[in-house]
Amino acid sequence: MGIYLDNAATTALSPTVLEAMMPYLTENFFNPSSVYSGAKAAKAAITRARDTIAGHLGVKSHEIYFTSGGSEADNWALKSVLTGTRRHVLTTPIEHEAVLKTAEFLRMQGVEVDVIRVDGDGVVDVEDFKAKLRDDTALVSVMYANNELGTVEPIEAIGTILKDRDCYFHVDAVQALGSMVIDLSKLPVDMMSFSAHKIHGPKGIGALFIRDGVGINPLIHGGQQERERRAGTENVASIVGFAKAFDEARAHMEDNVKKVAAMREMMLTRLLKIPGVHFNGSVSHHLPGIINVSIEGVDSTMLLMKLDMKGVWASSGSACTSGSIYPSHVLKAIGLSDELAKNSLRISINHMNTPQQIQQASDIIIESIKELR
Repeated sequence: MGIYLDNAATTALSPTVLEAMMPYLTENFFNPSSVYSGAKAAKAAITRARDTIAGHLGVKSHEIYFTSGGSEADNWALKSVLTGTRRHVLTTPIEHEAVLKTAEFLRMQGVEVDVIRVDGDGVVDVEDFKAKLRDDTALVSVMYANNELGTVEPIEAIGTILKDRDCYFHVDAVQALGSMVIDLSKLPVDMMSFSAHKIHGPKGIGALFIRDGVGINPLIHGGQQERERRAGTENVASIVGFAKAFDEARAHMEDNVKKVAAMREMMLTRLLKIPGVHFNGSVSHHLPGIINVSIEGVDSTMLLMKLDMKGVWASSGSACTSGSIYPSHVLKAIGLSDELAKNSLRISINHMNTPQQIQQASDIIIESIKELR
């Protein structure tokens, strides 16, 4: 088995999460919309899962809507602006493609989309945000933490500015979930997107928090599920798995963050000793496990292939743009040249990694860089 350092792309399914899911993949396979006892038990499992997730986020259970993942949740939140008369949206140039591609779609529908500047660390420029905010701004969408850099954004500051305005605030928290305490009873946010597979839950399940009073039409029509806002037979096993994964993440978050942060520091310290290696991101506002560096004179595709052959699995950026011939839009947005943006390496560590793995992987990365040079 190799050393897996691409946890920002996805995480291994927790054995206890799989155990919690199994009954709903086997004997309790019933459609929760049916009326007999087995179906009612499946429905009750969904209710318990919703209550669990809502409790960890500090919100009401009916404010949590299950989706097929973070991308659907982002799409749903952004497309809500098509239901109103105000048609101006603000977002950032470093968002996940699920937000940026949806913003492109909105432009084709006649919605005005403006982009807020970020600084060289990938932190949103709050003053530029204020300058671009308009009376007819319907929605602001800013991610909580960037999936390529690990930079954490000033969500509370942005939400406070929007608090007394007639404008919805959406936050993509897919990468932040499990690494930060998210208390939506205090955060001034209207909608927030989540995905289970980033926290050792199953793929294909996520959620959108929609605060009471937020007017948003269904993205999927056709049934009564999710209080008639998201049609489709519920993925009971994955919903149960999502809640179990979130339970585990919250229970062990403090210890896991300390462990992961120490391994990140070990890896980053060693990499930055190599001449021509440049750190990308924020030194002070970052997730505990993500490292992004640019390596002068080393093509990232060649480096990743070499690492793969040596049993180290990392990436050059978002898995959703893997294989693109273009440099990362995130790295370009923070001011990197095309060459440095193309020569980037993202390492994402989590608590399933060990210090011994990080030491070994560091040796292999350093050795591979020397060989390619």
